[in-house]
Amino acid sequence: MGTQMQQTMDECIRRCLECVQACQQCAAECISGGGDQTMGDCAKLCLDCADVCAAAAALMSRGSPHHAAQCRVCAELCEACAAACDKGCAKGCAIDDVMRRCAEACRRCAESCRQMAA
Repeated sequence: MGTQMQQTMDECIRRCLECVQACQQCAAECISGGGDQTMGDCAKLCLDCADVCAAAAALMSRGSPHHAAQCRVCAELCEACAAACDKGCAKGCAIDDVMRRCAEACRRCAESCRQMAA
């Protein structure tokens, strides 16, 4: 693997792990804050996203030939999670900052994963 490709992969792994952390925090806040069904759905999506991001990072870290397929799924889920968090922020919920950080981490991760999936 060339140096540029390795740097791109390392950046994607870093962004995936940042997304895992942001999604876990957002899910925990959504769950602990109670709220309506939208918050429960957002928490579930955040947990799904965190799991998929962790798997993508693991596959890339060990050089799996299946990492591109996982990165495609990861990008899709990250985009859905970012949209859900944006929707929660638009409602003016109490955890706007947490949801905004989650959405931003998801968008960065989706961008990197799309590059790795190509």
